[in-house]
Amino acid sequence: MMMVLPPSSIPGTAGAERTRPGRHSRAPPLTAAMACDAAFRIVAGHYLKELTAHHEATCTGDAGALHEMRIALTRLRTAIAFFSPMVAGPQQARLADELKWLNTHLGAVRDLDVAIERLKEIKPRPQVRYRSWSRERAETQRHLTRALRSPRYRRLIKSISDWIEKGTWSTRRGKQAAGERACPVTEYSARNLTRWRERLIRKSRRLEAIGTEKRHRVRLLNKRLSYAIESVAGLVSKRDVPRLQATLKVLRKAQRSLGQLNDDARCQSLATTLGQRGAGLSRMLLGPKREKRLIRAAAAAYEKLAELKPFRI
Repeated sequence: MMMVLPPSSIPGTAGAERTRPGRHSRAPPLTAAMACDAAFRIVAGHYLKELTAHHEATCTGDAGALHEMRIALTRLRTAIAFFSPMVAGPQQARLADELKWLNTHLGAVRDLDVAIERLKEIKPRPQVRYRSWSRERAETQRHLTRALRSPRYRRLIKSISDWIEKGTWSTRRGKQAAGERACPVTEYSARNLTRWRERLIRKSRRLEAIGTEKRHRVRLLNKRLSYAIESVAGLVSKRDVPRLQATLKVLRKAQRSLGQLNDDARCQSLATTLGQRGAGLSRMLLGPKREKRLIRAAAAAYEKLAELKPFRI
């Protein structure tokens, strides 16, 4: 018999990406008896609520709130992708474009926040670059605030809320559509997590040779799998929690290494865009030796992932 744990008791599902005091992100309250349609509404609605909770603070320029809002957005997009066989359609495609628009605005400011934090670590700090990037951050924040207070943003939030609850996916006729909605979430999650895990392992092979752009895609697959696991973590039986914890630990190790590589590439791109090279930049970026070490660390994590026995839902 499955014992469904309260989300807060599952290792790794609360505060996995804690970046400031007080943040916590609980797994959505799923139960083993749920069908996929009910589970999707709960998961997507949970992350939509988290996203909107940080709206006002993000508008005022709070870097922590911005980061939390972007995480919630990524979790929401992951939930939609996870249940895509059931919810895919013209409505979903239109909303996906709007969510991408929102992510672009949030990401532009977040990239500057990461770069500025790295500048602060440099001794002595390159003041010209710091002032220039701070001005750019302020201007990009103004664009973001306008976007977040625009009719387009309000329409997006209302549209996606309505779609989650009563979109065309929920009334689509036909045996296949009805079967997808009625499928037990435990059965569906076990099958889909296995598929996503196998894809990540396959794509991460020969990490040293696949190039920057493909490594970036591996990082996104890694993040998506981590978030998908966390979204259904409440369905894992007590005896399988250690396996779930081990899987998330390995994924986070890989994510940290690939994230540092991605931050380096973002800083390079930002410096080029702003026409700034030279003094200070080399101290922000990873040297060839450290780059190789990070790639090797990520590759070792994926080898470990392939060796781990999958947890059961």
